[in-house]
Amino acid sequence: MGSKVDVVLGLQWGDEGKGKIVDVLAGRYKTVARFQGGPNAGHSLHFDGQSFVVRSIPSGIFREGTVNLIGSGVVLDPISFAAECDNVRNLGIEPESKIVISRKIHLILPTHRLLDAARETAAGKAKIGSTLKGIGPAYSDKTGRKGLRVGDIESQGFAEKFKALKAAHIAEVKRMNLEGFDEVIAKAEAEEKTFFECIEKLRKFSFVDCEFFVNDTLQKHDILAEGAQGSMLDVDHGSYPFVTSSNTTCGGVCTGLGVAPGRIGKVYGIFKAYCTRVGSGPFPTELFDATGERIRQIGHEFGAVTGRPRRCGWLDLVALRYAVIVNGVTDLIMMKSDCLDSFPTIKACVAYNIGGKETDRFPFDISPEAITPVYHEFPGWQKDLSGIRSEDELPKAFKDYIAFIEDYLGVRVSILSVGPDRDANIERHTP
Repeated sequence: MGSKVDVVLGLQWGDEGKGKIVDVLAGRYKTVARFQGGPNAGHSLHFDGQSFVVRSIPSGIFREGTVNLIGSGVVLDPISFAAECDNVRNLGIEPESKIVISRKIHLILPTHRLLDAARETAAGKAKIGSTLKGIGPAYSDKTGRKGLRVGDIESQGFAEKFKALKAAHIAEVKRMNLEGFDEVIAKAEAEEKTFFECIEKLRKFSFVDCEFFVNDTLQKHDILAEGAQGSMLDVDHGSYPFVTSSNTTCGGVCTGLGVAPGRIGKVYGIFKAYCTRVGSGPFPTELFDATGERIRQIGHEFGAVTGRPRRCGWLDLVALRYAVIVNGVTDLIMMKSDCLDSFPTIKACVAYNIGGKETDRFPFDISPEAITPVYHEFPGWQKDLSGIRSEDELPKAFKDYIAFIEDYLGVRVSILSVGPDRDANIERHTP
């Protein structure tokens, strides 16, 4: 019972840099597992002068000798997964030999993407900013107890189940009576042939009973669990309703992999030195001025999958401490420290003013009109951090910034990332 599932997850609104850190840590693990989310993830990795983005494939795929598990809490699009596998194969890696897939994963159909687009269109100004990849509708079918799972591929009735679910989706869209959706429906129906071709490709992978696979593996060695999106997008604990459709927090590891809470070991919480958010939803520290735009440009804050510009703002320590508590974070990892190198003043939100009263607790309602951030200002370090690999070389102003964060959050910062490459890190405490 000595082995544990160590967890890497985002503490903000996603895009924290989880892919890089999983890639870095994966060299210390034999098994890497995704436990939730779908192809809305875009985990960027940079090494050997090249850049890669993985969506449904765990970020350990590029580490020699690793087994990569796609767990039960994930939703999988066979079409986008096949394309992703082709990209990996072009790099000389055979995905079938390195990836195992849980039978209990729910599948994303072409008509799930159709439903996604229809629901966002019907919502109008109230839309949540979906990536339109069918993730939400697939999870809706899962909780509605009518979804298709990977294990169904092994049954003779799979085609009939597919047709019944497809017909239900199209009927729902037609009931919405949305203008211009006849062509979208036709496109979704036309993708059926490609879907089944990709199902045949999926059959070449090893399907496993995830709970037994994970617990059998723990008899031999530790597992690294990789989260997608961020804690503030958790369907239960995030900024509802502007959230994703799965549990992005540490509890999602237990449900998504079928592992007991007592088997969770280290929890690595990743955050940026500032905040970003994609799509709609409240964002208390968002900057609408030149400073926000400057952070966006320096940090290259555009979606790895969608290309959408990310909203940018100062670090929100109130929200961050909330995420630390919810996840039971043991080690913090700060990303993109180097992106603030040139700023003469750095700010961090230490409290919210709500109705004239200050609080350091994350509230039920974080709508912008309800909250005024209370900031603590720091002098900027104004030194290029990107080439530094030793903590001793860090400027005092930056060390003071880190010390303040650790004191506020009550958790140590174990790793500092000072650039996108695999080796651009300073390990202050060896994980």
